[in-house]
Amino acid sequence: MTTVAAGHTDGGSGPGRPVSVRRATIADVGALVRMRALMLADMGMDVGDDTAAWRADSARWFADRMPRADEFAAFLVEDTELGVVACAVGACDVHAPSPSNPAGLHGHVSNVSTDPRRRRLGYARACVDALLTWFRQETRVPVVGLNATGDGAGLYESFGFAPPANPSLQLRTARPPA
Repeated sequence: MTTVAAGHTDGGSGPGRPVSVRRATIADVGALVRMRALMLADMGMDVGDDTAAWRADSARWFADRMPRADEFAAFLVEDTELGVVACAVGACDVHAPSPSNPAGLHGHVSNVSTDPRRRRLGYARACVDALLTWFRQETRVPVVGLNATGDGAGLYESFGFAPPANPSLQLRTARPPA
């Protein structure tokens, strides 16, 4: 468990109070899927109900990666009333080596989400901080990327994230199933 200073606790008792962040385990897969659904819904995506097929696929994805401690990590904050209320996920991807990245490893941050009832308390910041510490101390990735929403950009910029020298582009080759 990692403790970091944040804006305040869920009781709203003032600035600088510690927030306890812990690394997710296989028992947290359901909570990670729930937090992912919250994030995607906030981004305007129709996530369906708790029986939507993508949720089972997402649970399998998290469960498959959870044991790979050197290439996958998720950190979360729990609330005594609501359970898991914030999370951040990171993964290492292998690319072809280059002079600036001989290992070819790239880190990626995703699934940064906070329950609407516990936002603006520093929980996402605490989870991202723990995740970036993991990238620095337990992986060999020299660069970490992410896709930011307008609401999250300021948080990531405060950690030093900036647009890459070469823009990222996408091509969607197929429509997802309805």
